[in-house]
Amino acid sequence: MAEILGLGLSHYPPLSTPDSIMSGILRYTLGDASIPEAAKDPKNWPAKMQEEWSDDLGVKAAAIHRAQLVEQFRRVRKSLDDFNPDVVLIWGDDQYENFKEDIIPPFTVFAYEDTDIYPWKHAQNSSMVEGGKPNAWGEGPDKHYRLRGRRDIAKHLIAGLIQADIDVSYAYKPLHHSSLAHAFTNAILYLDYDRVGWDYPTIAMPINCYGSKVISAKGFLTKMDAKLELDPPAPSPSRCMQLGAQSAKILADSPWRVALVASSSWSHAFLCDKNYRLYPDTPADLKLYEAMVNGQFDYWRGQTTSTFDASGQQEILNWSPLLGAMEALKANLSWSSFVETHVFNSNKVFAVYDPI
Repeated sequence: MAEILGLGLSHYPPLSTPDSIMSGILRYTLGDASIPEAAKDPKNWPAKMQEEWSDDLGVKAAAIHRAQLVEQFRRVRKSLDDFNPDVVLIWGDDQYENFKEDIIPPFTVFAYEDTDIYPWKHAQNSSMVEGGKPNAWGEGPDKHYRLRGRRDIAKHLIAGLIQADIDVSYAYKPLHHSSLAHAFTNAILYLDYDRVGWDYPTIAMPINCYGSKVISAKGFLTKMDAKLELDPPAPSPSRCMQLGAQSAKILADSPWRVALVASSSWSHAFLCDKNYRLYPDTPADLKLYEAMVNGQFDYWRGQTTSTFDASGQQEILNWSPLLGAMEALKANLSWSSFVETHVFNSNKVFAVYDPI
């Protein structure tokens, strides 16, 4: 009989790097000549940001931040192992990795067979470990996972969504990426931070979170004064919640135990122009977090793509299907955590919804 577990986590790329370079996104931003010097002066930063940055460019704070995140990943992994699902479905963004100029679908279900993932060989630019950069585990290019697929479950979900008038795309093999984009690969790497293995069949469901900047900015960093020919927008939070709700209904009426996973950090500094791309929009994140904790789904549904974009919250579209699914199932949020930061690009949220 079907049971559904809801999980939320971050796939923060710099966690895969050593502490000495974890603040690399901020260091890059500080080199942007189009940002006012006064804004880049640490003396003018929020007090907590100055404390994190300290006199070592955030190296000591990176070790603290890593410990905080690893603790949360271990807790989420325990919930996953206790549940022991038949399949793990991950909602994550594609940051100009598998989908490029030839096609940008709003939603896609990857109905892959078994796939070999080489995290340090298949890395794309947005994963921040391209070109043989060191990683936190000291692993080489031969490190890989044999990721088991469940094409039968994926096709069942695709058919159900299309029949419910949600016209998702689907794929049986990668397009421009050798395996999976970093939103999915990093989720697995971090859930397996202690390297105990990953044997759960996994289905990736990418969302076009980056919308207007997915091609124009290649879904990543640009100088603040870059003249971009913006792309069409991402799907709305409401539509993403509808997708999640319908997915939950389809999978709840199936014979499988399914873990639904939202993979992303929340507001990203490098997308938050109002803060000169130096630190995330924490107040906006906290409002969403409070609404999530209190089960105020209408607050999420009332957000727009433009409000998410203004706060650098593009990737929270990955969490919107999870919220829609948990609302549809009337699931109980049993635990959550908000890890705040200024220096390390994004606030991180973790969540566990009781199986139902």
